[in-house]
Amino acid sequence: MSNLENKMDSALSHYEKELNTLRTSRANPAILDNIMVNAYGSKTPINQLGNISIQDSNNITIQVWDSSITKFIETAIKESNLGINPQVDGQIIRLPIPKLSEERRKEIVKIASEYAENSKVTIRNIRREFIENCKNEQKNSSISEDELKKNIDDIQKVTDKNVEKIDKILEAKKIEILKV
Repeated sequence: MSNLENKMDSALSHYEKELNTLRTSRANPAILDNIMVNAYGSKTPINQLGNISIQDSNNITIQVWDSSITKFIETAIKESNLGINPQVDGQIIRLPIPKLSEERRKEIVKIASEYAENSKVTIRNIRREFIENCKNEQKNSSISEDELKKNIDDIQKVTDKNVEKIDKILEAKKIEILKV
């Protein structure tokens, strides 16, 4: 059971990381996590090329360590489809976070819902895997039929609990995104 809970917790934390990469109206450095920059001959995460900090609720700043890659970082941000226009000032890149339009907010809510559905599918796949293992143990006479039923019930309870957590996290994120 602890192995099941660990796998489901891992799927849940992955879901939360995905949600953090979505842009809301507030500055959040996690929105830059998926941006890769062509630097030094390879794709490098933006957070490995400079210090990322929040100036205020509407601005993110990146203090680039190597000024020769500032242009590459700026290009990567522009191409990232975040809808942010970087402002370069020497080795500092400022990212003003514009307010989201109603239409864009709804698009982001749809993306968040897709992430939630994918996470639920992952949770259900983990459930299926563990139920298969229990059935195989019962076939091999390692556990009785009563133990099999109890294990399946326990697995379902853990699954339901995690699906409920996903729904709660999604609702909170929807409120955060749609809040003006």
